[in-house]
Amino acid sequence: MSQILKLSEVKLISGLSASSVYRGAANGTFPKPIKLSERSSGWIKAEVEQWLKERIEASRNDSEVA
Repeated sequence: MSQILKLSEVKLISGLSASSVYRGAANGTFPKPIKLSERSSGWIKAEVEQWLKERIEASRNDSEVA
């Protein structure tokens, strides 16, 4: 079963601000949140971790990070 992260946890893991998280989700450069209820969203932990792994690999390979 997948773990769900709230925005505060996503910000800690990613190092991004809330606005950067939402902007990245909107333009496809960060995982999109899932709707948990009418007023609550969360991110799938594995997707956020994969995003972070890709950023690390890109920086280690001197590739441009999106």
